[in-house]
Amino acid sequence: MEITFVRHTSVDVPRGVCYGQTDVGLRNTFPQEAEAVKQQLLGQEFDAAFCSPLSRCRRLAEYCGYGNAALDPRLMEMNFGEWEMKRYEDIRDPRLLQWFENYWNITPTGGENWLEQGERLRSFVASLIEQGVERPVVFTHGGIVLHALNQLAGYPREGLFDHLPPYGGIVKIGVSADFCKEI
Repeated sequence: MEITFVRHTSVDVPRGVCYGQTDVGLRNTFPQEAEAVKQQLLGQEFDAAFCSPLSRCRRLAEYCGYGNAALDPRLMEMNFGEWEMKRYEDIRDPRLLQWFENYWNITPTGGENWLEQGERLRSFVASLIEQGVERPVVFTHGGIVLHALNQLAGYPREGLFDHLPPYGGIVKIGVSADFCKEI
C-alpha cells in the first residue's frame, strides 16, 4: 500500500499559538496554496480518500476534488486540551515545560499525548489494510504526518520535527501488509 498524506494549507492563527484540534480558519492565500496542491495531485489515481473532520482539511480535500472523502477523527491533530488557542508563552501550566522535554509521554492538561495520537494513526492504517485499500489519499495535519514518518517510514523520533512538511506539503509512504503484525 502507498499512502499519500496531504497536510492542510496555512492557517490564520498567529505564530506561537497552540491550536491543535480547534477548528481554525485558513489564510487568505488558501486559493493559491490549494491550487498548488491540486496541481501536484492531478493525474494520480487513488482508490480511496480520507480526511480529518476539521474544516482546514475538508476545504482542501473539496478544492482538490475529494469532497466525498471519508471523514475520520483519527486523522485529527493532537488534542492540546486546556492549551488550545493559547500562546505557548502565556501557558502557565507547569506541565508545559515537561511536555517540551518529553512530548511523547507528557499529556497536555485535558488533552492527549504523542503516543495516544500515534495510536490513532496506527488504528487508521490497520483499518486501511483490513479494507484492502491500496492507494489512499489522506488530507490531514502535521502531527499525523510526523507520526507516519516515524511509524511507517522509520524516521527516528530525534530530529523528527526537522522533516515536518510545509503547509500544503505532500508525503508518500509505502506500508507493508505486515504493519498490522508489527503493532
